[in-house]
This record gives sequence, structure tokens and C-alpha cells, in this order.
Amino acid sequence: MPAAEALINAPEFTVSELSSALKRTVEDAYGHVRVRGEITGFRGPHSSGHCYFALKDESAKIEAVIWKGVHGRMRFKPQEGLEVIATGKLTTYPGSSKYQIVIEAIEPAGIGALMALMEERKRKLAAEGLFDEARKQLLPWLPEVIGVVTSPTGAVIRDILHRLEDRFPRRVLVWPVRVQGEGSAEQIAAAIRGFNALPEGGKIPRPDLLIVARGGGSLEDLWSFNEEIVVRAAAESMIPLISAVGHETDITLIDFAADKRAPTPTAAAEMAVPVRSELLVEVAGLARRTMVCWARGQEARRNELRAAARALPGLSELLGIPRQRLDSTSSALPRGLKANTHAHFRRFAGTSARLTMRVLHGQLAQASHRLTVSGERMRNSARSLLQQRRDRFAGLQVRLKASKLSNAQAQRNAIARDRERTLRLAERARRALGFAMQRLEARVAHSGQLLGALSYRGVLARGFALVRDEQGLPLHAAAAVGPGARLNLEFADGRIGATADADRPAAIPTPAKPAASEPKAAAPKRIVKPIEQGSLF
Repeated sequence: MPAAEALINAPEFTVSELSSALKRTVEDAYGHVRVRGEITGFRGPHSSGHCYFALKDESAKIEAVIWKGVHGRMRFKPQEGLEVIATGKLTTYPGSSKYQIVIEAIEPAGIGALMALMEERKRKLAAEGLFDEARKQLLPWLPEVIGVVTSPTGAVIRDILHRLEDRFPRRVLVWPVRVQGEGSAEQIAAAIRGFNALPEGGKIPRPDLLIVARGGGSLEDLWSFNEEIVVRAAAESMIPLISAVGHETDITLIDFAADKRAPTPTAAAEMAVPVRSELLVEVAGLARRTMVCWARGQEARRNELRAAARALPGLSELLGIPRQRLDSTSSALPRGLKANTHAHFRRFAGTSARLTMRVLHGQLAQASHRLTVSGERMRNSARSLLQQRRDRFAGLQVRLKASKLSNAQAQRNAIARDRERTLRLAERARRALGFAMQRLEARVAHSGQLLGALSYRGVLARGFALVRDEQGLPLHAAAAVGPGARLNLEFADGRIGATADADRPAAIPTPAKPAASEPKAAAPKRIVKPIEQGSLF
């Protein structure tokens, strides 16, 4: 009997209480941790935007999650098989009784991981054709405006401007960006797309050439130029682009997507424009050669003209035959005019001889007869056409009346069918409402019965009593009651006050197993819930 009482007085935990207690213990003991491992099971962001995967090493694996907002701000995105160092908070997931790490930051585990990530990204972008030579554009020979994407405070922009001033001064537009750190890749891509978005002939001139430049640094410092967003922006640029990132030995992915790669920013300025002094010397030489060629051509044409002039006949020889032909034609013109006049006179005389009064009267009578016949035919045609129109309109009137009657009957039938359907739907709605009310009433009755069955007052009704101290806290053992302590006893039909007997015999200790004594020692730490029964809803 004492062993049974000890088991009854042991604290009881619900599954949710135990899971919450474990969650608090894990989070308090491991607030923030850094974990090194290989990403496995990553299939990209979930439809909700969150990322779920696992970190593993040779002998263990831990689940990991990255929330949507954190994933959008990450500089390095998780990839399958990449070894990383993750920083986050360790917690538990009560839904599946497992622990996991909520990652807040992630970084590759050393240079080797960065090189592996770079090679993987290079293969992916090359497979899409972003590095093909056919996509690359020719650089303009002498650009009017040069756009530079770089840091405004570094030595790179000063080297570029100084080199352009020495070779061939041009107008330079600088788009200031961060060249390393958080958000630098987005700024560089936005600058490239911003230069391409400038309209032709706008207030701000559109550059003829772009230079993306940065000084030397480590692989981590130059990583912004390996980001996919920067490489895609460089490949999509409609303005020819020169990549001048790092020193000659530094290789970034933007070098493969750019139209031209320069080993240094100074070399990029040399590629952009020619040397002005050399151009002036070359232009002067070309001008001298042009004048010499022009003089030689003029002399050759002059000699050709002299030779052609010597071969041409004289003016009198060229006009002799035309003058003779004109004299012959002018002498024959009067005779031709007289003959033409006599021929027209004879034709008019013959025509006038045939025009007598009898012929004219006959022609008038024929014309009058034709006019009378045509008028009669026109009247007959008008009467026939009018009769056809009347018959057609009569037929259309009959068809319209029949169509109106059939349409009206069809509308009445449709209204009757809709009224019948409405009545059926109303009857179904009344029956459905009655069934729904019955189900809700049965559910409420069942919930009341369940509430009564789960209430602790049912235990009191079977003859048990609940003992509380003066503060209203329940007492689980006789050892917790001192002599003369005020007690509060609750029965099924009410409560009474009582005082503990000071002369009670000492409690007989009962042997207990070591495993059973541990829950009793942990009992005072349990947070006691209020006795009143809570609502199940």
C-alpha cells in the first residue's frame, strides 16, 4: 500500500509539458553554437521559402532549418555536399521528438570549400552558355563615355582616371558600389543593370563601354565577383564590358562572362582607349598620303581629258548632217500642210452631204420610241420589285410572330424549371440545416459528458478527499504536514478546515528502489497547476 501511494503522488507530465521542458533545457544549455559539417538532403527552398536539410560528419547527423528571411539575407547559399560552418541556436521539434539547429549564418569551411563551390558554379553557368565566345561583343575603338563600377574611395578609380588622362581623356561615369562584404554582389549587379537601363540621348549619357574593377585581395575578398547574380548581370549586359578584378593571377567568374578580361584596372584603361599622341601622328601621316594620292589622281584625270579632247571631231563636222536634215524637212513642210488641209476638207464635205432633214427626223423618231419603251419597262420593273418587297415583308412578319410565340413559351418553361429547382434547393437547405443542428447538439452533449468524466470531482465522489495547506497548495505526503498545521479538506459535497494532530506517530519508512526514489526527489520542482478544471474548448 505505501508503494502504491508513492506512485500515485509522483508528478505527472503530459506529452506537451515534457516536450516543452526538454525544449527549454536544450535551448538554455546550447543558446548559440557553431557546427561544422557537410550539407546533405538539400533540395532547394521549400514552397514556403524555408530551407530544410541536415549537417553530417563521419559518425553523426543533425537536422537543420533556415527560415525564409534569414535565407534571403545570406551571402553564401547552402548547396548539396558543401562543407560549411553553421552558426545558430539548438532547439527541439516536438512534432517528431527530434532536436535541430536553427541556422542564422553559414560560411564555407575554408578555402577548399570556396574553390569547390566556385568550380561547381562555373560548371553550372558554363552549361547555360553564359561563357560562350559567341556571346562576347567587340569593344568600341574610341568610346565617348566610359562607365566604371568600383569603390569611389579606393586607389582603383584613381589609377583608371590617371591612365585615361595620359592616353586619351574621355568622359567617365562612376557608379559607386561596395566591392566586398554583405550586399556588395547585389550592388555590383544593380550598377551593371543600371548603366544598361540608361536611355539613349537622355539627361545622363549612356556609356559606350563598362569597366568593373577592384584591387587585389584574398579569395574571400573577391568572392562578390563569383556570385551568380553578378555573373548573370555581366552576361546580360548589352554594353561591352571589361572585367578588371584583382591582380593578374586572380581569377573570378565574372572574367569568363565579361567581353574582355584585363589583368589589372590600369590595363583595363589601356584596353578602353588608344594613345592620343600616336593617333595624331597616324592621322597626320594618313592626311599627307591622302593629299599625295589626290594630286596624282588629278594629274591623271587631266592627262585623260587632254587625250580625249584631241580625239573628238570639230563642231562644224558634228553639226553638218543635222543642219542638212533640218533644211530638207523645212522645205517639205508647206506642201505637207496643204495636202493635210485638202484631205480634211473632202471628209467634212462628204459627211455634211449625208446630214439631211429627213435623216434627222428619222433619228429623232427612233430616239423617242426607245425612250417610250424604256419608260414602260421601268414602270413594270418598279411594280414587280415593289410586289416582291411586300411579299418578303409579309413572310418576315409571319416568321417574327411565330418566333415571338415560341420564344415566350421557352422563357415560361425556363422560369418553371428554375422555380422547381429553387424549391428543391430550399428543401435540401432546410434538411441540411436540421442535420447540422442535430450534429452540433450531439457534439455539445458529448463534450459535456467528456468534461464530467475528466473532472477530478468524479474522483472525490468515489470517497476520496483533496488535502491542501493554508496557501491552497495540494499535499502529496504526510511528511509535508507539521504538527498543528492548518489543513483544508475538500470532499465531493464541500470543504472543511482541520488541524494536524501533534501526537501522531512517526511515519514508518518504506524501502524503495533507487529508481523509484528519483522521481520523489524531483517532485518539489514541478509547477503545480490550479485545481479548478479548465475549459476543453
